[in-house]
Amino acid sequence: MRTRLLAATLTAFAAVSLAACSSSGPGSGTSTAAAGSPTSAAAGTPSASGSGTVASPTASAPASTPAPADGSPGVPGSPGSPGATAPAKPAPPTDAGMPGKPGADLTGKLVAALDAIDPAIVGGKPDQAMDRARTQCQSMYQFPKDKAKLVDLANQRFTSPDHPQGFGPDKAAKINDALHATLCPPPA
Repeated sequence: MRTRLLAATLTAFAAVSLAACSSSGPGSGTSTAAAGSPTSAAAGTPSASGSGTVASPTASAPASTPAPADGSPGVPGSPGSPGATAPAKPAPPTDAGMPGKPGADLTGKLVAALDAIDPAIVGGKPDQAMDRARTQCQSMYQFPKDKAKLVDLANQRFTSPDHPQGFGPDKAAKINDALHATLCPPPA
């Protein structure tokens, strides 16, 4: 019976604290919800004795509990409290793994490496080849261990009018090797 009463009291206190935190504006320092108000979660719940009496959340909850602005451990749900959940891991940026626009010397090295595989890969458009290479580097960053997927993506990205379906899996694998050697960071 004590455990249920304690649980009901703590639930009511948490509900009132959350209501106080959410209803008070930033910097106002006042609470519009009073502890023990009839709108709290535990009000109207029967006690453990089964007699139909209502447990009062005001028995152990203070009349007013202003929420500290610093998020100290005393506020339920604050980062330092025992029941708080860990913050979500931020998503990586959309350009994660994409190298910056390289200078003329690095562009020349990449064009030479791609021309060694097949001159039609660059096809006289070094800027377009560099954009495709940078995007492929991003895929290499996202899928470092999936060689088959990387070959397929390179075959889709590096196309020409004479090779609209790509240059095939062998040349696509060589393109990936050339990108690792010149532009993309080594696989993790």
